[in-house]
Amino acid sequence: MGASGLSREFKLPYIRTTGYSRMVTLSPESVRFVFYFWFFLEAVSMKPRLKRRSAFTLVELLVVIAIIGVLVGLLLPAVQAAREAARRMSCSNNFKQIGLAIHNYHSTYKQLPVHGAGTDSPGVSAVPRGSNAASDNWWANYGHSNSWRLSVLVGIAPFVEQQALWEQISNPNTEDALDPSVVYSPPWPPMGPVPSQARYKPWSTEIPTYRCPSDPGIGLPSLGRTNYAACLGDSFFYSIQGAKQFRNGGRGAPLAWKRTAWNAGHARQDRAANRGVFSPHADRRFRDILDGLSNTIAMGEIATDLGDKDIRTRADNETSQWINQIRDNPKYCADQGLIDPERPRFWAPDTPVWGPVNGRGYRWASHRMEHSGMHTILPPNSELCAQRFAGGRTICPPSSRHQGGVHILMADGAVVFLTDSVEAGDPRTPQVWLNGQNVGPDPPANVPGSPSPYGLWGALGTRANKEVIETELNQ
Repeated sequence: MGASGLSREFKLPYIRTTGYSRMVTLSPESVRFVFYFWFFLEAVSMKPRLKRRSAFTLVELLVVIAIIGVLVGLLLPAVQAAREAARRMSCSNNFKQIGLAIHNYHSTYKQLPVHGAGTDSPGVSAVPRGSNAASDNWWANYGHSNSWRLSVLVGIAPFVEQQALWEQISNPNTEDALDPSVVYSPPWPPMGPVPSQARYKPWSTEIPTYRCPSDPGIGLPSLGRTNYAACLGDSFFYSIQGAKQFRNGGRGAPLAWKRTAWNAGHARQDRAANRGVFSPHADRRFRDILDGLSNTIAMGEIATDLGDKDIRTRADNETSQWINQIRDNPKYCADQGLIDPERPRFWAPDTPVWGPVNGRGYRWASHRMEHSGMHTILPPNSELCAQRFAGGRTICPPSSRHQGGVHILMADGAVVFLTDSVEAGDPRTPQVWLNGQNVGPDPPANVPGSPSPYGLWGALGTRANKEVIETELNQ
């Protein structure tokens, strides 16, 4: 080949049979053909390891799958954490809306909404719906009265953009939630029947503002669920009665449930023990919160029941337990071995629990403590420890589906995420009540007017106990 490469002719010797030789001239195209042909022969003769393959081997495929699985395993928790963070933010925003609604209510009516509001029970002259006998028991399922059993969430409904629902509640209503073809006659009264009445459509309506997206509870046997509960203070004693009393001292008397004077029995018990922002049937104003709005819990978050015997969402039904046993030792249920030691978030398999309609957060319209109340006695996400039967006095800590704590609403409208490890004193110290004795530290722990026996957590739940919170909460 010449110095200028393939641009010149390439000459090869050619030997003829005649015995003399001459030069054969090849063009550049011929040279390329020879080169490509040689390359083809070399490729055909390559060793097997260099041969082209048509697919992955089984081992290689498994390796690829394993790598993808590892990546998914690493990324999935991050995705779930991001989604939970979004749900938690939405939960907090709903609570802020509720706090704003409470403040707007107070601005409009010059008082806080009443927990345990409504209309009087009609007395022995009226027969509850579904019953053949007259009754004046406040727990009877009246169709003509709510018997002072409406929660604080009913009063603020028009202030959380539920004006249409409020119109249904505050006016006579003929709708049947279970059968649209039924027209009630006479109609449901203004402010509705008792909150357990499933046929009354407003009570079975789910209000988005009252639900936390992190809570998966839905459907029967609940009616309209709620994840936000009124703070009843650091004692559960007489939390269900509040400032109401059976007239003439007993059941069976006409017009049994009337708001009574402060010196009446239930009212005295309520005044001594129920030291929260809310207590049943009592009128309260911001001016009554002497500890300061920023130092006092107004409401707390609660998880709704899923029917799985969770200690946070379904109370025990151990019939041997008396109210004084739980009042004097809030950890009585745990000390009796009612909690599963292998699964501390659940009751033991042989522990009886309340019936399916008494789940936590099952009635947003009901003032019963398991439905829409909370206490600052046991720390957040602790067990619901109850006296002998459903609907009685029950220690109801706040709870949530979030990791490590709950949202609480301060009386000034701030929403705080409080951890389960909040300082809560000695959980086996007796609660404050009317006839509390001089036991515990100095000053006495369970005498009316004494500091909360449950540390910072209990102090946050009292409205006028002259306890100043020096710890800055995680806002």
